[in-house]
Amino acid sequence: MQLAGRGDKAIAELVAYCIAGHHAGLPDRNGESRSTLTERLKSFSADAIDPAWNAEINPDAAGLVPVFVRKWHEPRHRGFHLAFLGRMIFSCLVDADFKDTEAFYARTEGRQVDRDWPALRDVLSDLRARFDRHMSGLTRSDTLVNQARADILAHVQSRAVEAPGFFTLTVPTGGGKTLASLGFALDHAAAHDRRRIIYAIPFTAIIDQTASIFRQVLGHELVLEHHSAIEPDTLVSGNRNGPSGRDKLKLAMEDWAAPIVVTTNVQLFESLFAARPSRCRKLHHIAGSVIILDEAQTLPRPLLAPAMAALRALVDDYGCTIVLCTATQPALNERSFPKDHAVGLPLDGRELAPDPPALARALTRVRLSNAGPMDDVALVEALAAERQALVIVNTRGHALALYRAAQAAELEGLVHLSTRQHAADRRELLDAVRRRLKAGEPCRLISTSLVEAGVDLDFPKVWRAEAGLDQVAQAAGRCNREGHRSIDSSIVTVFSAPENPPPPEIKGLSGDMGRIIHKYADWLSPQAMQEFFGEVYWRVGKRGLDRKEILEDFRFSSTETDFAYRTVGEKFQMIESGMVPVIIAQAREARDAVERLAIEAVPTGVLARVLQRYLVQVPPRARSRLIAQGHVTFAQERLRDDQFAVLRSDGLYSKEVGLVWEDADYLALEVSII
Repeated sequence: MQLAGRGDKAIAELVAYCIAGHHAGLPDRNGESRSTLTERLKSFSADAIDPAWNAEINPDAAGLVPVFVRKWHEPRHRGFHLAFLGRMIFSCLVDADFKDTEAFYARTEGRQVDRDWPALRDVLSDLRARFDRHMSGLTRSDTLVNQARADILAHVQSRAVEAPGFFTLTVPTGGGKTLASLGFALDHAAAHDRRRIIYAIPFTAIIDQTASIFRQVLGHELVLEHHSAIEPDTLVSGNRNGPSGRDKLKLAMEDWAAPIVVTTNVQLFESLFAARPSRCRKLHHIAGSVIILDEAQTLPRPLLAPAMAALRALVDDYGCTIVLCTATQPALNERSFPKDHAVGLPLDGRELAPDPPALARALTRVRLSNAGPMDDVALVEALAAERQALVIVNTRGHALALYRAAQAAELEGLVHLSTRQHAADRRELLDAVRRRLKAGEPCRLISTSLVEAGVDLDFPKVWRAEAGLDQVAQAAGRCNREGHRSIDSSIVTVFSAPENPPPPEIKGLSGDMGRIIHKYADWLSPQAMQEFFGEVYWRVGKRGLDRKEILEDFRFSSTETDFAYRTVGEKFQMIESGMVPVIIAQAREARDAVERLAIEAVPTGVLARVLQRYLVQVPPRARSRLIAQGHVTFAQERLRDDQFAVLRSDGLYSKEVGLVWEDADYLALEVSII
């Protein structure tokens, strides 16, 4: 910082943030902590360093400002772009530091490190050939849906030569968005020499499905799957004489060097705002990528402004192409917002799908009906009248109550699904539902919204509790998905549940929907969806799109920066449930992991990630009560503190209904009577 002239001072400060944080993480510039950059600079004395550093390194602190920095034309967002550059520099630094250290120890220990993934450009020809072969085997015109899917793919691929930047892909649910977007990404990468393809998915629950499709199409050896349930520490190391395939995957998760990456929105966006070296070291490998954001409408509204600002930086400054891929496009065109608004994106003329309004009409497979109020008695009667049907409600309490009412009515083929069940059981239940549907067996599914975005189900009838228009559209995507039934027999019924009112957030979205649907004969048309999201954004206002004021944490004047990197890393959390976990250790894998908690040498992170598939999130007060009654205890509390709360009363959990913590009082009463 002392060496840099006035014109280069801002970039010199970015480098200072990186040097100060290359072990502990990027610091805040100011604040009460002694670890801020300001405090670090105060305690620094150049006299304490041997002058040999200057002779050996001979640093040149002139001309540091990159060309693209001078092109930033929006003064109000200049601080964010500059701070983003600092995070990219930090990524280069910490990744190089990790790899130099790794190479040193590999040499001294006589072992090999395999980080040699092929460059995307070197394998693109083969990947595109594999994709074409796969699609030629699928291409059928036996139904209108399959013909539409083939037409969409051909049109999307024809647009791949267009200039990099933002694109939208607006295709009704079941229209083949996943494969169409992959086809575009491969062709666009070939046309513009992109470095990798990153496919981001909103929910961990459906990432296996997408990664499996990609491996089936492109081969297993080039697709990296990385999300919160698969972290580097969970992979077993190879032997000391040579690297294993798992070693290579572990290393690739650290830096995303693979040509194809399938990840989650949480992993992608939280990394873009992270301060820790381990989360940031992949960022420079995102530059020059084609990024597909599947189900883009699911990005959390309170973080929408900073999330869009990060995407804008990736496109404007780092050569990325970003495709917003969804059936319910979330109205992010800059024309919908005031000038220089952080959320508005340049989307005019960038739609990849052929005529989305006409496509929506052509792919109409359901008829919507508004039933008004329906209590659980009416819903059970509706289920009883159908051999296969789906009811989606807004809370897991309502789902359980309705399931028990349907059980009392002795309905056949009844399935309950909610986050009361852990992820491993939910996956098995969904597989069973698909088998029943395919075999034509009785199947009556009562679920929360977790069956909506991205879950491949095809019911003849669907009931959906009142919600936002985007959620209604997603529910409709579970009805007559393949188009094998007539529209008139494929009915999606929207109802209100006076005895089980929606949570405040969903109630607000339902109100937004109610204010616009009377204008449209087709509620699911792109025009209706556009107006719905406009209504939502108007209602929540500018503050509602950056609720934690993250954009205000990157201040920049002509003289100095004031970036709160560490604070933002803590504030930008895409999932904030307010819940606490309980481990259900009934499956062998979960029991084994709980037993290994007693082995001090086994890292906590390794076991935590194994157990993630067996967690149920519960209200903090409910868990405290379970602990007080002895139904839940902290496993190996001396070694692991209070990190692993394990259910000890197996009677409170079953695969059919999940964890019913409300039954704990009854269980305690039975024990006291006995």
